[in-house]
Amino acid sequence: MKVMKTNSAYDIAVCGGGIAGISAALAAAREGKKVILFEKQYMLGGLGTAGLVTIYLPLCDGFGHQVSFGIAEELLKLSITYGAEDRYPENWLDGKGERTQKDRRYEVQYNAQTFAILAEQLLIKNGVDIMYGSYVVDVEMTDRKIKSIYIENKSGRTEYTIRAVVDATGDCDIAWFSGAPTNTFKQGNVLAAWYYYANENGHKLQMLGASDIPDDEKTGKEEKPLINRRFTGLDGKELSEMMVLSHKTMLEHWLKKREADPNAVISTIATTPQIRMTRKLAGEYTLAHTEEHTYFQDSIGMVSNWKKRGPVYEVPFRTLYSKDVKNLIVAGRCTSVNETLWDVMRVIPCCAVTGQAAGTAAAMTDDFSTFDVAVLQSKLKQNGVVLHEKDLL
Repeated sequence: MKVMKTNSAYDIAVCGGGIAGISAALAAAREGKKVILFEKQYMLGGLGTAGLVTIYLPLCDGFGHQVSFGIAEELLKLSITYGAEDRYPENWLDGKGERTQKDRRYEVQYNAQTFAILAEQLLIKNGVDIMYGSYVVDVEMTDRKIKSIYIENKSGRTEYTIRAVVDATGDCDIAWFSGAPTNTFKQGNVLAAWYYYANENGHKLQMLGASDIPDDEKTGKEEKPLINRRFTGLDGKELSEMMVLSHKTMLEHWLKKREADPNAVISTIATTPQIRMTRKLAGEYTLAHTEEHTYFQDSIGMVSNWKKRGPVYEVPFRTLYSKDVKNLIVAGRCTSVNETLWDVMRVIPCCAVTGQAAGTAAAMTDDFSTFDVAVLQSKLKQNGVVLHEKDLL
């Protein structure tokens, strides 16, 4: 196959344009670096837009303490620039009401299409080059560093020489290509078929098929899966079959809904598979779900547990890289955590927190294994990130 070589020079390649990739690209560009972002869809936001999982889950611990800051909060506010669809937290955004364990958490439901366009405009304003319809298909290694990445899109295959890479693919594809250690989600994903419908009462999100629960958290009271089949999310044929099944399930559900509500029409369907967990990095540290409220000297920010109130996790920098590939850093659901915590780390606030840290670090070094994390922490604090639970008000 003929391979073209780009004439453009970039410091950082961000692979994947979901929330983690948006955050990483934005953070790196704000540090004055030349950044290119590759996204396979023709809209930003990943599962949070094209996948219609349009709930920006909590930035708080559920007991009145905000734990995720910086770009995580900036993007939440961006998502509702022209109004929230639902879950508007007056107590957090407008200062109305209390913030106890009985009150609203700091989360919103937003419009996918508006958010995608606003995120695109934000990146362009900050100097990020966006390449849509682009897959990373291979890498070239030299001395345990990624020297080049290979992209395929409408132009064919193109080689980009870069200094550092952020893997925000959601599937840890770049880590996989480069030989970094990875783990796959053992139990697989259940079928989901979320869609939007409109009727005389407005535009509504239909959450059909719940996100899965890790085996060791199950109680026997979980929602029954739509079908008796699991999906790895890492096989092309399987993903195509999943989308067909998802479409079939949506249509059947809507036809039944229409019997009771003749005015209901399907308004939006997902254009990307609603897969939650696939493959992640086995980094220099693997954060466990039991390490809530644990202090980590190399924390790059905090996340909460969207499923229950109380837990707060400091995220160690060591969960974002492997010494096996010096200039590769991951973000979002690629982060090195155990399987139970993976279900927490895959959501939007966590993707934004790790994305900001990854992009900022990539702007500072091309060897994450020897990088002084204190330098990164200082910059993150300057940019509004709170690193440790002890520092919360």
